[in-house]
Amino acid sequence: MGAQLLVVERDETIGSILATSLTGAGHRVMWRRTGPAALAQAARTRFDLVLLDLGQPGESGIELCRRLRAQAPDAVLIVLSVRAETLDVVLGLDAGADDFLATPVPLRRLLARVGAHLRRRPAAAPGTPPVELGDLVLDPVARRVTVAGRELSLRAKEYDLLARLAEQPGRTVSRDELIADVWDPRWRGPTSTLDAYARTLRARLAAAGGQVPVVVTVRGRGLRLDQRADPDALSGSQSSAALPSTSEINPAIRRSRAVMPPAE
Repeated sequence: MGAQLLVVERDETIGSILATSLTGAGHRVMWRRTGPAALAQAARTRFDLVLLDLGQPGESGIELCRRLRAQAPDAVLIVLSVRAETLDVVLGLDAGADDFLATPVPLRRLLARVGAHLRRRPAAAPGTPPVELGDLVLDPVARRVTVAGRELSLRAKEYDLLARLAEQPGRTVSRDELIADVWDPRWRGPTSTLDAYARTLRARLAAAGGQVPVVVTVRGRGLRLDQRADPDALSGSQSSAALPSTSEINPAIRRSRAVMPPAE
């Protein structure tokens, strides 16, 4: 049986095409034309994925995105917008979106992106040990993160990004690697998606307190997970002596992390 999907689209023609196409792909689809109707449905039904047009009449699409994320915390949330500027992408991701597609978008690509998000993540083998980085403990079996024994709530992509960086703590992982491994090897969206997730993940780790690693942006290269909470590390400098070799990749995290299949 297919996934349970919610489509939030005000335009009759586009909404009908999306609902018909997604139903034809084997999913169970509910189509709602307004924000209030979508929120009411999300309160009654557990959805696997929400497809949201940000251009809602008479209300903020970003605020609706935020409220839908609160109503459906476990659902994949994909936003559609004619505005693809970096600020709009960042605002959408900060509001809880997992993906951002600029419209018009070819239907085939949209369906492929939906399918890619819905594919099951490979579970870690039972008994796979947790990974400990200071007070932070990452459980690859449960996909759960705790800091000093307290659970740290992360969105799915935030967890995936943390898990990918935790494979090689101290090593800079390139932007291309991260986009391919955490999102999609054929990603066509803006790379500002990665920046937005790095920023929110960094803030969540900092707010958790305790001895936790920091997400460091290495300008022009990528990101690394630094186990030393040193503010100077945020400047982007990196000591080659601290870099583990590729052979030091943590196999437990490697097995548990989801790698998105090609989008087309």
